[in-house]
Amino acid sequence: MILLADGWKDYSVLMTGDGYKLERWGKYTLLRPDPQVIWSGRDLFREDFDAVYRRSEKGGGAWEFRRPLPESWNISYKELTFRIKPMGFKHTGLFPEQAVHWEETGAIVSRAVAAGRKVKVLNLFAYTGGATVALAKAGAEVTHVDAAKGMVERAGENARLSGIGSGIRYIVDDCKKFVARELRRGNKYDAIVMDPPSYGRGPGGEMWKIEAELFPFVRLCSELLSDDPLFFLINSYTTGLQPTVLSNMLTLALGGRKGSVKAYEVGVPTGEGIPLPCGAGGIFVHD
Repeated sequence: MILLADGWKDYSVLMTGDGYKLERWGKYTLLRPDPQVIWSGRDLFREDFDAVYRRSEKGGGAWEFRRPLPESWNISYKELTFRIKPMGFKHTGLFPEQAVHWEETGAIVSRAVAAGRKVKVLNLFAYTGGATVALAKAGAEVTHVDAAKGMVERAGENARLSGIGSGIRYIVDDCKKFVARELRRGNKYDAIVMDPPSYGRGPGGEMWKIEAELFPFVRLCSELLSDDPLFFLINSYTTGLQPTVLSNMLTLALGGRKGSVKAYEVGVPTGEGIPLPCGAGGIFVHD
């Protein structure tokens, strides 16, 4: 099963082929590599676009601009607004397919808030805050944790662009260390969101390798859940980490709690009428 983020107006995948995807981000078109696009298509380098990210045989890569672009610009998803900027390693500061998670988890939070509940959410490996902004907009108090100071600053900017002036606590820290401290403090959360990288380093050089670290970390985070939690969401871009793996981890880590677990691919529609897979998601929802 694949869940498609098909509610965008400011973003679309126009074409795909030969390891690339041609995307529209508001007024501008970007050609970016995508490891999932292993099929052949039209020669996208012959198409009209504003910028392309070319990989280097030595690793990494660089942007090439056919036309001048602003340093950054805004796009919107419904009532949410995000700052887009061509950055290193082909990134733009936003993963549009995550709108499927913003919709589902935002609806859960909105219902709880409407029923008079105060909802606390912990967003780990939170990047530029797509989920943070969506959940805060839905009425949650969000603790946003990421090891990269620049990404946390971008999250604050996205929140302000979306009209959110309070309700978010920003933390620049290694996620494992932060969770350990929260457990010692006795703090609890009604929902947890995490978007763990395949590999990474914390601000103090802490190593993260998803195959070895993820399941123990999920179990550790489960101890932060309140007695009546709403959900626990894991998103992953790691190739080979199948939806069933996420489902198994959540089932084993949260097996004693009343609720249901589901897992799936996430993706976006394309101009060719085929879905483009962009990773996997797994979510536990409390009954």
